[in-house]
Amino acid sequence: MRVLFASTLMMAVAALLLSGVQAGEKDKAEKGKDEKVVLKGKITCAKCDLGKESECMTVIVAKGKDKKEVTYYFDKESHDKHHDTICTAAMPGTVEGVVTTKGDKKYITAKKVTFDK
Repeated sequence: MRVLFASTLMMAVAALLLSGVQAGEKDKAEKGKDEKVVLKGKITCAKCDLGKESECMTVIVAKGKDKKEVTYYFDKESHDKHHDTICTAAMPGTVEGVVTTKGDKKYITAKKVTFDK
């Protein structure tokens, strides 16, 4: 009888542990998902204006959820398309697109970029 009780208890504990691992994996997968966003801020060059990079890179500096400034780097295609407009003079604007995180940097694949005048 003790063996049966101990076996049942072990199986119950194992089931609880496995369900916890699966839930953790689901949370990690959801955090890694791409986010569709609309960012409003200063569109500028990470090298020439911000001094953060050794090469020209188009970025938008926008306020995050915690009201701190966050720098989002444009993907290559968006950078090539819009960089000439902002390299020598930053412009306020809005970027609609999908945000991904790679390492400690956030990247945006811009679907629509509009500059405020």
